[in-house]
Amino acid sequence: MMNSSQVSYFTLAAYFQTGTLKYLYFMIVLFLYIFIVSLNVLLIVVICLNRSLHEPMYLFLCSLFVNELYGSTGLFPFLLVQILSDIHTVSASICFLQMFCVHSYGGMEYLNLAVMSYDRYLAICCPLHYNTRMTSNKIATLIGVTWLYPLLVCIAIYLTSSLQLCGNTIYKVYCDGHSIVKLACSDAHTANIYGLIASFGTMFVALIFIMFTYMKIFRVCFSGSKQTKQKAVSTCTPHLASIFNFSVGASFELIQSRFNMKSFPSMLRIFLSLYFLTCQPLFNPVMYGLNLSKIRKTCLKILMFLPHTVCSGVKV
Repeated sequence: MMNSSQVSYFTLAAYFQTGTLKYLYFMIVLFLYIFIVSLNVLLIVVICLNRSLHEPMYLFLCSLFVNELYGSTGLFPFLLVQILSDIHTVSASICFLQMFCVHSYGGMEYLNLAVMSYDRYLAICCPLHYNTRMTSNKIATLIGVTWLYPLLVCIAIYLTSSLQLCGNTIYKVYCDGHSIVKLACSDAHTANIYGLIASFGTMFVALIFIMFTYMKIFRVCFSGSKQTKQKAVSTCTPHLASIFNFSVGASFELIQSRFNMKSFPSMLRIFLSLYFLTCQPLFNPVMYGLNLSKIRKTCLKILMFLPHTVCSGVKV
Protein backbone atom coordinates (compact mmCIF):
# COMPACT_ATOMS: atom_id res chain seq x y z
CA MET A 1 0.00 0.00 0.00
CA MET A 2 1.11 3.52 -0.72
CA ASN A 3 -0.43 6.90 -0.14
CA SER A 4 -1.09 8.86 -3.34
CA SER A 5 1.30 11.52 -2.08
CA GLN A 6 4.01 8.82 -2.18
CA VAL A 7 3.29 7.99 -5.84
CA SER A 8 5.84 9.90 -7.91
CA TYR A 9 4.20 9.31 -11.29
CA PHE A 10 1.19 7.82 -13.07
CA THR A 11 1.18 5.83 -16.31
CA LEU A 12 -1.45 6.72 -18.92
CA ALA A 13 -2.31 3.38 -20.50
CA ALA A 14 -4.93 4.54 -23.03
CA TYR A 15 -2.28 5.68 -25.52
CA PHE A 16 -1.32 3.27 -28.27
CA GLN A 17 1.65 3.06 -30.62
CA THR A 18 1.16 5.30 -33.66
CA GLY A 19 4.66 5.23 -35.15
CA THR A 20 5.34 8.11 -37.53
CA LEU A 21 1.62 8.99 -37.48
CA LYS A 22 2.20 10.66 -34.12
CA TYR A 23 3.56 13.71 -35.96
CA LEU A 24 0.36 13.94 -38.00
CA TYR A 25 -1.75 13.66 -34.81
CA PHE A 26 0.48 16.28 -33.19
CA MET A 27 -0.10 18.74 -36.05
CA ILE A 28 -3.88 18.14 -36.03
CA VAL A 29 -4.14 18.68 -32.25
CA LEU A 30 -1.82 21.72 -32.40
CA PHE A 31 -3.90 23.30 -35.18
CA LEU A 32 -7.09 22.63 -33.23
CA TYR A 33 -5.63 24.21 -30.08
CA ILE A 34 -4.39 27.30 -31.97
CA PHE A 35 -7.79 27.65 -33.63
CA ILE A 36 -9.63 27.39 -30.29
CA VAL A 37 -7.33 29.92 -28.60
CA SER A 38 -7.55 32.35 -31.55
CA LEU A 39 -11.35 32.25 -31.70
CA ASN A 40 -11.91 32.65 -27.98
CA VAL A 41 -9.29 35.40 -27.58
CA LEU A 42 -10.77 37.28 -30.57
CA LEU A 43 -14.25 37.26 -29.02
CA ILE A 44 -12.96 38.24 -25.57
CA VAL A 45 -11.08 41.19 -27.12
CA VAL A 46 -14.15 42.18 -29.17
CA ILE A 47 -16.38 42.23 -26.08
CA CYS A 48 -13.83 44.06 -23.91
CA LEU A 49 -12.99 46.77 -26.45
CA ASN A 50 -16.48 47.47 -27.81
CA ARG A 51 -18.48 49.60 -25.36
CA SER A 52 -21.78 48.66 -27.03
CA LEU A 53 -21.12 45.06 -25.94
CA HIS A 54 -20.73 45.96 -22.26
CA GLU A 55 -24.14 44.45 -21.53
CA PRO A 56 -24.89 41.58 -19.12
CA MET A 57 -25.37 38.96 -21.86
CA TYR A 58 -22.00 39.72 -23.47
CA LEU A 59 -20.19 39.96 -20.12
CA PHE A 60 -21.47 36.48 -19.25
CA LEU A 61 -20.34 35.32 -22.68
CA CYS A 62 -16.89 36.77 -21.99
CA SER A 63 -16.76 34.69 -18.77
CA LEU A 64 -17.77 31.63 -20.81
CA PHE A 65 -15.01 32.22 -23.39
CA VAL A 66 -12.40 32.69 -20.64
CA ASN A 67 -13.49 29.34 -19.21
CA GLU A 68 -13.07 27.72 -22.66
CA LEU A 69 -9.48 29.00 -22.76
CA TYR A 70 -8.92 27.68 -19.24
CA GLY A 71 -10.33 24.22 -19.98
CA SER A 72 -8.56 23.74 -23.30
CA THR A 73 -5.24 24.93 -21.83
CA GLY A 74 -5.67 22.35 -19.07
CA LEU A 75 -5.74 19.62 -21.75
CA PHE A 76 -4.03 20.50 -25.03
CA PRO A 77 -0.41 21.32 -23.99
CA PHE A 78 -0.40 18.12 -21.91
CA LEU A 79 -1.90 16.13 -24.81
CA LEU A 80 0.66 17.49 -27.29
CA VAL A 81 3.57 16.42 -25.06
CA GLN A 82 2.10 12.94 -24.59
CA ILE A 83 1.50 12.44 -28.32
CA LEU A 84 5.21 12.96 -29.05
CA SER A 85 6.37 10.98 -26.01
CA ASP A 86 7.21 7.28 -26.25
CA ILE A 87 6.73 6.75 -22.51
CA HIS A 88 3.32 7.99 -21.41
CA THR A 89 3.95 8.89 -17.80
CA VAL A 90 3.08 12.01 -15.84
CA SER A 91 4.29 13.21 -12.45
CA ALA A 92 1.80 13.03 -9.59
CA SER A 93 1.78 16.81 -9.11
CA ILE A 94 1.03 17.48 -12.81
CA CYS A 95 -1.63 14.77 -12.76
CA PHE A 96 -3.47 16.36 -9.81
CA LEU A 97 -3.10 19.80 -11.40
CA GLN A 98 -4.71 18.56 -14.60
CA MET A 99 -7.42 16.83 -12.59
CA PHE A 100 -8.17 20.17 -10.92
CA CYS A 101 -8.33 22.00 -14.27
CA VAL A 102 -10.58 19.44 -15.97
CA HIS A 103 -13.09 19.11 -13.13
CA SER A 104 -13.26 22.83 -12.33
CA TYR A 105 -13.69 23.64 -16.03
CA GLY A 106 -16.69 21.31 -16.28
CA GLY A 107 -18.40 22.71 -13.21
CA MET A 108 -17.82 26.34 -14.20
CA GLU A 109 -19.13 25.63 -17.69
CA TYR A 110 -22.48 24.50 -16.32
CA LEU A 111 -22.64 27.39 -13.86
CA ASN A 112 -21.85 29.88 -16.65
CA LEU A 113 -24.62 28.40 -18.79
CA ALA A 114 -27.07 28.52 -15.85
CA VAL A 115 -26.26 32.19 -15.19
CA MET A 116 -26.79 32.95 -18.88
CA SER A 117 -30.19 31.25 -18.84
CA TYR A 118 -31.19 33.40 -15.85
CA ASP A 119 -30.10 36.50 -17.77
CA ARG A 120 -32.20 35.47 -20.79
CA TYR A 121 -35.15 34.78 -18.49
CA LEU A 122 -35.03 38.31 -17.06
CA ALA A 123 -34.53 39.91 -20.50
CA ILE A 124 -37.48 38.11 -22.09
CA CYS A 125 -39.90 37.56 -19.22
CA CYS A 126 -39.26 40.77 -17.23
CA PRO A 127 -38.02 43.30 -19.83
CA LEU A 128 -39.32 46.37 -17.96
CA HIS A 129 -37.48 45.39 -14.77
CA TYR A 130 -34.36 43.98 -16.46
CA ASN A 131 -32.06 46.96 -15.85
CA THR A 132 -33.08 47.30 -12.20
CA ARG A 133 -32.65 43.58 -11.50
CA MET A 134 -29.50 42.91 -13.53
CA THR A 135 -27.26 45.55 -11.97
CA SER A 136 -23.47 45.73 -12.28
CA ASN A 137 -23.12 44.44 -8.70
CA LYS A 138 -25.35 41.47 -9.47
CA ILE A 139 -23.39 40.69 -12.64
CA ALA A 140 -20.11 40.75 -10.69
CA THR A 141 -21.63 38.54 -7.96
CA LEU A 142 -22.93 35.94 -10.43
CA ILE A 143 -19.60 35.75 -12.28
CA GLY A 144 -17.74 35.64 -8.95
CA VAL A 145 -19.86 32.75 -7.63
CA THR A 146 -19.25 30.86 -10.88
CA TRP A 147 -15.50 31.22 -10.55
CA LEU A 148 -15.51 30.16 -6.89
CA TYR A 149 -16.54 26.64 -7.92
CA PRO A 150 -12.90 25.38 -7.99
CA LEU A 151 -12.94 25.54 -4.18
CA LEU A 152 -15.26 22.50 -4.23
CA VAL A 153 -12.85 20.75 -6.60
CA CYS A 154 -10.02 21.37 -4.10
CA ILE A 155 -11.94 19.28 -1.55
CA ALA A 156 -12.26 16.43 -4.06
CA ILE A 157 -8.52 16.56 -4.81
CA TYR A 158 -7.68 16.56 -1.10
CA LEU A 159 -9.86 13.47 -0.51
CA THR A 160 -8.35 11.73 -3.53
CA SER A 161 -4.75 12.57 -2.61
CA SER A 162 -5.23 11.06 0.87
CA LEU A 163 -6.18 7.63 -0.53
CA GLN A 164 -3.88 4.61 -0.25
CA LEU A 165 -3.17 3.37 -3.79
CA CYS A 166 -2.30 -0.12 -5.02
CA GLY A 167 -1.20 0.99 -8.48
CA ASN A 168 -0.37 3.96 -10.66
CA THR A 169 -1.82 3.05 -14.07
CA ILE A 170 -4.66 5.23 -15.41
CA TYR A 171 -6.55 3.88 -18.42
CA LYS A 172 -7.13 7.28 -20.01
CA VAL A 173 -5.18 9.87 -22.01
CA TYR A 174 -5.41 12.45 -19.22
CA CYS A 175 -5.80 12.48 -15.44
CA ASP A 176 -9.20 12.53 -13.77
CA GLY A 177 -10.40 11.94 -10.23
CA HIS A 178 -12.38 8.74 -10.65
CA SER A 179 -9.50 6.99 -12.45
CA ILE A 180 -7.29 7.62 -9.39
CA VAL A 181 -10.07 6.62 -6.96
CA LYS A 182 -10.29 3.25 -8.77
CA LEU A 183 -6.64 2.63 -7.87
CA ALA A 184 -7.37 2.82 -4.14
CA CYS A 185 -6.53 -0.21 -1.97
CA SER A 186 -8.63 1.00 0.95
CA ASP A 187 -12.26 1.98 1.07
CA ALA A 188 -12.66 4.99 -1.21
CA HIS A 189 -16.35 5.34 -0.40
CA THR A 190 -16.12 8.94 0.88
CA ALA A 191 -14.10 10.23 -2.07
CA ASN A 192 -16.29 8.32 -4.54
CA ILE A 193 -19.55 9.61 -3.05
CA TYR A 194 -18.23 13.17 -2.93
CA GLY A 195 -17.15 12.90 -6.57
CA LEU A 196 -20.59 11.65 -7.61
CA ILE A 197 -22.36 14.41 -5.65
CA ALA A 198 -20.07 17.09 -7.09
CA SER A 199 -20.43 15.81 -10.68
CA PHE A 200 -24.12 14.91 -10.78
CA GLY A 201 -25.09 17.69 -8.37
CA THR A 202 -23.50 20.43 -10.45
CA MET A 203 -24.74 18.95 -13.71
CA PHE A 204 -28.33 18.21 -12.73
CA VAL A 205 -28.94 21.21 -10.49
CA ALA A 206 -27.73 23.48 -13.29
CA LEU A 207 -29.84 21.63 -15.88
CA ILE A 208 -32.97 21.73 -13.71
CA PHE A 209 -32.49 25.47 -13.18
CA ILE A 210 -31.98 25.97 -16.93
CA MET A 211 -35.10 23.93 -17.73
CA PHE A 212 -37.13 25.99 -15.26
CA THR A 213 -36.02 29.30 -16.81
CA TYR A 214 -36.72 28.07 -20.33
CA MET A 215 -40.19 26.86 -19.38
CA LYS A 216 -40.90 30.48 -18.36
CA ILE A 217 -39.28 31.82 -21.54
CA PHE A 218 -41.27 29.51 -23.84
CA ARG A 219 -44.50 30.40 -22.06
CA VAL A 220 -43.89 34.10 -22.73
CA CYS A 221 -42.83 33.43 -26.34
CA PHE A 222 -45.91 31.42 -27.23
CA SER A 223 -48.20 34.14 -25.89
CA GLY A 224 -46.08 37.10 -27.02
CA SER A 225 -45.68 39.12 -30.19
CA LYS A 226 -43.71 38.14 -33.28
CA GLN A 227 -40.90 40.49 -32.22
CA THR A 228 -40.64 38.78 -28.82
CA LYS A 229 -40.43 35.38 -30.49
CA GLN A 230 -37.71 36.56 -32.89
CA LYS A 231 -35.68 38.03 -30.00
CA ALA A 232 -35.99 34.81 -28.02
CA VAL A 233 -34.97 32.65 -30.98
CA SER A 234 -31.93 34.81 -31.87
CA THR A 235 -30.53 34.92 -28.31
CA CYS A 236 -31.63 31.51 -26.98
CA THR A 237 -30.76 29.22 -29.91
CA PRO A 238 -26.95 29.34 -29.46
CA HIS A 239 -27.37 29.01 -25.70
CA LEU A 240 -29.58 25.92 -25.99
CA ALA A 241 -27.23 24.41 -28.58
CA SER A 242 -24.28 24.99 -26.25
CA ILE A 243 -26.09 23.34 -23.32
CA PHE A 244 -27.00 20.32 -25.44
CA ASN A 245 -23.48 19.95 -26.87
CA PHE A 246 -21.78 20.15 -23.47
CA SER A 247 -24.30 17.84 -21.79
CA VAL A 248 -23.72 15.20 -24.47
CA GLY A 249 -19.96 15.49 -23.97
CA ALA A 250 -20.22 15.40 -20.16
CA SER A 251 -22.50 12.34 -20.38
CA PHE A 252 -19.94 10.57 -22.57
CA GLU A 253 -17.26 11.29 -19.97
CA LEU A 254 -19.39 10.11 -17.03
CA ILE A 255 -20.29 6.86 -18.84
CA GLN A 256 -16.66 6.35 -19.82
CA SER A 257 -15.47 6.86 -16.23
CA ARG A 258 -18.13 4.89 -14.37
CA PHE A 259 -18.69 1.88 -16.66
CA ASN A 260 -16.43 -0.72 -18.28
CA MET A 261 -16.08 0.15 -21.96
CA LYS A 262 -13.07 -2.02 -22.82
CA SER A 263 -15.10 -3.81 -25.50
CA PHE A 264 -15.29 -0.54 -27.47
CA PRO A 265 -12.47 0.43 -29.89
CA SER A 266 -9.72 2.45 -28.21
CA MET A 267 -10.06 5.37 -30.66
CA LEU A 268 -13.78 5.63 -29.87
CA ARG A 269 -13.11 5.62 -26.11
CA ILE A 270 -10.49 8.37 -26.49
CA PHE A 271 -12.87 10.45 -28.60
CA LEU A 272 -15.72 10.07 -26.10
CA SER A 273 -13.52 11.04 -23.15
CA LEU A 274 -12.11 14.10 -24.95
CA TYR A 275 -15.33 15.33 -26.56
CA PHE A 276 -16.40 17.80 -23.86
CA LEU A 277 -12.87 19.22 -23.54
CA THR A 278 -12.27 19.73 -27.27
CA CYS A 279 -15.63 20.32 -28.97
CA GLN A 280 -17.16 22.78 -26.50
CA PRO A 281 -14.28 25.34 -26.61
CA LEU A 282 -14.58 25.26 -30.40
CA PHE A 283 -18.36 25.09 -30.57
CA ASN A 284 -19.18 28.11 -28.38
CA PRO A 285 -17.19 30.83 -30.17
CA VAL A 286 -18.35 29.59 -33.59
CA MET A 287 -21.99 29.38 -32.49
CA TYR A 288 -22.11 32.77 -30.73
CA GLY A 289 -19.88 34.49 -33.27
CA LEU A 290 -22.15 33.47 -36.13
CA ASN A 291 -25.54 33.90 -34.47
CA LEU A 292 -25.24 37.12 -32.46
CA SER A 293 -25.28 40.00 -34.94
CA LYS A 294 -23.46 42.51 -32.69
CA ILE A 295 -20.50 40.19 -32.20
CA ARG A 296 -20.49 39.14 -35.86
CA LYS A 297 -20.49 42.72 -37.15
CA THR A 298 -17.75 43.81 -34.73
CA CYS A 299 -15.56 40.83 -35.69
CA LEU A 300 -15.98 41.67 -39.38
CA LYS A 301 -15.02 45.30 -38.73
CA ILE A 302 -11.85 44.21 -36.90
CA LEU A 303 -10.90 41.69 -39.59
CA MET A 304 -11.47 44.29 -42.33
CA PHE A 305 -9.56 46.96 -40.37
CA LEU A 306 -6.42 44.86 -39.85
CA PRO A 307 -5.50 44.42 -43.56
CA HIS A 308 -6.20 48.14 -44.13
CA THR A 309 -3.85 49.04 -41.24
CA VAL A 310 -1.11 46.76 -42.55
CA CYS A 311 -1.44 48.11 -46.10
CA SER A 312 -1.47 51.74 -44.95
CA GLY A 313 1.77 51.16 -43.09
CA VAL A 314 3.59 49.82 -46.16
CA LYS A 315 5.64 52.42 -48.00
CA VAL A 316 5.51 52.21 -51.77
